[in-house]
Amino acid sequence: MNESPLKPTDLSEGDANLSDHRRQWTSRLDETTRNWIERDAAVFLHQSLSTPCLNVLGGCGDGAMTDLSGRRILDFHGNSLHQVGYANPAVIAAVKKQLDTLSFCPRRYTNPAAIRLAEKLADIAPGDLNRVLFAPGGTSAVGMALKLARVATGRFKTISMWDAFHGASLDAISVGGEALFRKGIGPLLPGTEHVPPADPRHCLWDPAGRCDGCGLKCARYVDYVMEKEGDVAAVIAEPIRCTRVNPPPGGYWKAVRDACDRHGALLIFDETAVCLGRTGRMFAFEHEAVLPDIVILGKGLGGGVFPLAAIIAREALNVGREIALGHYTHEKNPAACAAGLAAIGYIEEHHLVERSDVLGRTAVGRLKARLGGHPLVEDIRGRGLLFGLELGANGRPAFREAEQIMYECLENGLSFKISGGNFLTLTPALTLPEEELFRALDILEAAVSAAGGASVPPPVHPITLNQRKS
Repeated sequence: MNESPLKPTDLSEGDANLSDHRRQWTSRLDETTRNWIERDAAVFLHQSLSTPCLNVLGGCGDGAMTDLSGRRILDFHGNSLHQVGYANPAVIAAVKKQLDTLSFCPRRYTNPAAIRLAEKLADIAPGDLNRVLFAPGGTSAVGMALKLARVATGRFKTISMWDAFHGASLDAISVGGEALFRKGIGPLLPGTEHVPPADPRHCLWDPAGRCDGCGLKCARYVDYVMEKEGDVAAVIAEPIRCTRVNPPPGGYWKAVRDACDRHGALLIFDETAVCLGRTGRMFAFEHEAVLPDIVILGKGLGGGVFPLAAIIAREALNVGREIALGHYTHEKNPAACAAGLAAIGYIEEHHLVERSDVLGRTAVGRLKARLGGHPLVEDIRGRGLLFGLELGANGRPAFREAEQIMYECLENGLSFKISGGNFLTLTPALTLPEEELFRALDILEAAVSAAGGASVPPPVHPITLNQRKS
């Protein structure tokens, strides 16, 4: 079956793996790597964003990966799960110790590692968010949250955002809002209403993106939909859109929280991608001074080693005793829970939440100083070590230039994600040494300069690009 290139409108969750840039990149890989990629393509079902693969890895550690040819690549993507870095010694030690005693816990039993992790999550979560349930992945946790909302409210309808991502399963894409995951699948869950995202840069009510004069019409529209539907179980949303780093306007989540309370709906925050300190707070919703009814955690919760996710619900939602909300085989996997407990301990011991805030401000400040006037750069924004650049040229999104920049950076040892086709999303490990942050910014600034035909000042910290591991 012939595969056609992705359209720019489909570039919501990643770069175009069928583009000319990707083919040129693949052709420059060494023969051993290309052989492994061909073997991958011959045995796995093909799907967008992963076939053909970008490269073949042989190792990882701290905030970097190593490919089969020995090239060390700073990973500013990491699927947003390497908060404590790859192969974190504390996490690895905790997992090894757990494997020596209890490697698996069947359902109907519990274990100290699972209990301690649940207790820890309840302890660090604000307010009365203190009832926990684990799942083997973020998408499964989204499903559990939706089921709990139905049980608690007796309703089944949801409100979510267009362009949001909540996972790739059928229930998750039903509440998700990205065309790439929904198209061609057929009927989705009923009652999944969608509203425009609260994004000042793409405001439907004020194209200029001014949020000081419209009275938060985006939030009022959520209230309007709840009133008209009359029986909404929950609003589910990302407190900040991870891929394009879109914080909502001030007061938005407070207004939505008030609307949920008036209409008897739950507020579910999906923090799968931004949990555990990435935004400069342990929980991203802490920036908004709003308490959700359920928060979903994933990715980094497994310490960069195990797939692990969780929902944390308010005490009043402990109402599912007679049904199975999750019922997953690895619900209380002791090794995964040991990894999660070690990861949170490491974040606290090494003050990585505060570090994320400081380094994020440093990175965004430097990028604004050095690229703020660049003709390709329309915006630079961030929250903690979740930051990035929006690219445009002559009034259009700079899709091709974004890809050119990404592959130039890959050649020189820096990996990141392209979101929406023209946003360079940067999510490094929270453990990243400051000198490696500067090295990555040097690589990025040079690539943007080469793509846009405009120069930037010499690097503040000169480095040798395309370093190889000895």
